[in-house]
Amino acid sequence: MHKINVAIDGPSGVGKSSVSDRLAQDNQMIHLDTGAMYRCVALALKENGVSLRDHEAVEHVLNTLKIRFEGSKVFLNGQDVSEKIRTNAISNFTSKVSSLPEVRKKMVALQQEITKDKNYIVDGRDIGTTVLPNAEVKIFLTASPKARAQRRYDEYMMKGIECDYETIYQDIVARDYQDSHREISPLCASEDAYQLDTSDMTINEVVEVIQEIMDKKL
Repeated sequence: MHKINVAIDGPSGVGKSSVSDRLAQDNQMIHLDTGAMYRCVALALKENGVSLRDHEAVEHVLNTLKIRFEGSKVFLNGQDVSEKIRTNAISNFTSKVSSLPEVRKKMVALQQEITKDKNYIVDGRDIGTTVLPNAEVKIFLTASPKARAQRRYDEYMMKGIECDYETIYQDIVARDYQDSHREISPLCASEDAYQLDTSDMTINEVVEVIQEIMDKKL
């Protein structure tokens, strides 16, 4: 079985991370959650009070970041930030942060370096188009904003996080617009990506469909 890279793209709340985790485990591959990387940048900038207009300060923070993954946990400069980076506030701020040229340049270069030897499941918004244009498998997941808002609401409720469905729904709609209209690496499906609407699908069903596609390349 030869090594491949799998690019899984799609908007916020579509289930990319959960699906990627399962596929990575099932195929003895490594899941690289690029969204978590951008969230770490957003958290670092927010906690340091850095203005997104202060490009020199942004560059300084970027050059001092150390992001590490251990299973499902995400560490930023040695601290477990797995929960911190998943809040609604950080989600919304991340969309603005990820549109900065210096941030995208740094993250894309890092992601390409990490995955150069293949055997990665990489999820994000520009993986198939920018980060891994030569990935052996490209998937673009979609789902209606209402379905995604309900999933996120249910997830927050299970974790005991106070939330409001309508607020989550409006945030998802706003983030979709920001991600698809940014100048650098906007959210869009590459021409050779397999597009899958997951609105009425379970995680298991999505994993099964993608696994069938991967099996043809492995």
